[in-house]
Amino acid sequence: MRHHSFTRGQKIAIAAVLLVGGFGARRTLVGSDHQDSPNVELNPAMDMTDVYAFPGSAPGRIVLVLNSHPFLTPAATSGASFDHNLLYQFKIDNTGDALEDKVIQVTFTGTGASQKVEVRGPVAPPVIGAMQNTVSTATPAVTGSINTVLGSATGIQVFAGPRDDPFFIDLEQFFRVIPDRKPETGELSQLPDVATASSFRPAAQAKNYVAGYNLMSIVIELPASMLTDGGNSKIGIWGTISR
Repeated sequence: MRHHSFTRGQKIAIAAVLLVGGFGARRTLVGSDHQDSPNVELNPAMDMTDVYAFPGSAPGRIVLVLNSHPFLTPAATSGASFDHNLLYQFKIDNTGDALEDKVIQVTFTGTGASQKVEVRGPVAPPVIGAMQNTVSTATPAVTGSINTVLGSATGIQVFAGPRDDPFFIDLEQFFRVIPDRKPETGELSQLPDVATASSFRPAAQAKNYVAGYNLMSIVIELPASMLTDGGNSKIGIWGTISR
């Protein structure tokens, strides 16, 4: 098993190098974060929490998920939308060099419930890497309103909108293990800086501090052959959000 490292400054969150029967990768690289830097805490729409990849609804299809903007309360969710100034991208390496060979680009226009989404790709990346990202000149493959299932069940199918946050974290225990991330005020600020065996709850009593919060999710299902075309059946997938 071989692992590739990416700097946090590149804002790349990798959830999986596919493990899907028939066309999956044989190595796995995982990562997840919420509010991992002051920049995203001030700009929550830029906060990419997770990227997922798993088998689709039929053989030979794959589902890609990019989640962002965590900690939406139920009240805030009703009017939530994506940032139309940002470029959301899935990046696919199908040659094994840890550089993207294809990208799926997702952009938005408008705000609120009337917001529209455009999905371009998979196409060759206009720019390699996480800097100076450029929207492809390719015609969008799927367009339409958010909060709606768009596209074709045999081609590219898309949903973009709020969903329950699937992440699980016990912040009380997290801040005991990594006290430098502990808040300066509130109940969690009173935790001791050193974790002991007795300070941890039994596993069945662990508390999920993101339960009840939502986030903004981009879900794309498509034929896996659209990602592997011109390369290997083993593919790496990661995501970026950039201005």
